[in-house]
Amino acid sequence: MERSNSYIFTYSVIMVVLVAALLSIASYSLKDTQKSNVRKEKMQNILSSIQVESTTDNVEELYAKYIINSAIIDINGNVIPYVLVPNGKVTDTVRAFDIDMKKLYAMPRAQRTLPLFEAQKDGKKYIIIPMRGKGLWGPIWGFISFESDNNTVYGAVFDHQGETPGLGAEINKDKFEHMFRGKQIFDTSGTFISIKVIKGGAAPDNIHGVDAISGGTITSNGVNAMLDTCLSTYVSYLQSIKQ
Repeated sequence: MERSNSYIFTYSVIMVVLVAALLSIASYSLKDTQKSNVRKEKMQNILSSIQVESTTDNVEELYAKYIINSAIIDINGNVIPYVLVPNGKVTDTVRAFDIDMKKLYAMPRAQRTLPLFEAQKDGKKYIIIPMRGKGLWGPIWGFISFESDNNTVYGAVFDHQGETPGLGAEINKDKFEHMFRGKQIFDTSGTFISIKVIKGGAAPDNIHGVDAISGGTITSNGVNAMLDTCLSTYVSYLQSIKQ
């Protein structure tokens, strides 16, 4: 039986609307689950920076065990009780864990309110700093922890949205992350140096450098910029608590 063009058009419109409605309902029903998964993944990354492995089943328990405090500081290293959000309003309801790092680093440097975390493991305390930057194809991010001297890296974890597999995507592999352990961000005079990702490889005695990713030059440069930009904003705080 031959169908008219109007029938086919009406049928197509109904099907499109129906499918869109079903997808919308599915997305809405999964919204809480998606938020929970994102939250747990962030907890896992924070714990990984202090060399604590976790699963989605035990991450909340381990996070409560090892992360003993969180704080928000300003660019001068002062702990502050509020967050200045991009629209200019002041609120005291934003926790360090919930700060949007993308929005944070879009703000002028002087206005940034910086999250940090304190951990305790095997009787030792660590400072954990979140980072965000730009790779070749999209955002990159990570967490880096420091020993009690607030200078020596205890652990680091990185991730990305869409770097090239086998090249820039290697930033979230153990081989790359483990190179940061024991590196330092201040020189012997207390001047901030950061950690450099060096093309061609860092010298074995270079306590401020790690090897760049072979074939991943732009991503390596992105990690360099992220380390320098993010860690430099915490210098005043790290130096003040060291004193």
